[in-house]
Amino acid sequence: MPNYTLSYSDLVGGWVSFYSYNPDFMIGMNNYFYTFKGGNLYRHNVNANRNTFYGTFTPSSIQSVFNTAPLENKLFKTINIQGDAAWAATLETDLQYSGFIQVDWFSKKEAAYFAFIRNNSVGELALRSVNGIGKSYQVTGSGAAVIVKFAVEIGSIISIGDYLYYSVPPYVTPILAGKVTAITIDPISSINQLTIDSTISGTTPIPIQDAFFLYIKNSVAESHGVLGHYCTFTLSNTSTSKIELFAVQSDVMKSFP
Repeated sequence: MPNYTLSYSDLVGGWVSFYSYNPDFMIGMNNYFYTFKGGNLYRHNVNANRNTFYGTFTPSSIQSVFNTAPLENKLFKTINIQGDAAWAATLETDLQYSGFIQVDWFSKKEAAYFAFIRNNSVGELALRSVNGIGKSYQVTGSGAAVIVKFAVEIGSIISIGDYLYYSVPPYVTPILAGKVTAITIDPISSINQLTIDSTISGTTPIPIQDAFFLYIKNSVAESHGVLGHYCTFTLSNTSTSKIELFAVQSDVMKSFP
């Protein structure tokens, strides 16, 4: 487990920050803060590159929680950052653990940085809108070019990038087959087939020709947000310049199961 240096603020009467540096000794003198590390003396707050201690850079990170109406189940849909820069974000709730926003997804709107929360939770089927297709009649190919053929119409809701699952008798457990890379539909020729990439993490080869198939939409593209009673979020920034952060907001809607 990493070691941290904690700072105390007389103004707020508490411990306010964790720092990545771990000195051997520290002292304040003549309005400067000094530390000793490995026999060397360092003066802090004079380095042009922020977050660089003893020659090692560590990103800034801040963790807090949205906990309004904790007894209600909610969807956390967005992050709105009041500050002078965007931050990357990861989000967890008591029900989901995979919310995230990449720093370049933020858009500046009215002097604030705004982005929708995505998540990459492939396996949380109970929290997703699941669509069934039906049984296949033939499965061919391997690796990144598995072809699944259906006698029934696939439909127009499924898209490239969605995740395809299958289930075998007694049809209890959905198993990840792969990510959809191509959709071929030709009603005149009775062609309804999907091409999937089965090399992505977490997949299991399809063992039979007539498994039952279902799919979930690509959660990154669909921006479902994250579901839970509260949401713990962590912001991180890799800038070596001065960054100011004033407030973090989220658009939240009540979930009605």
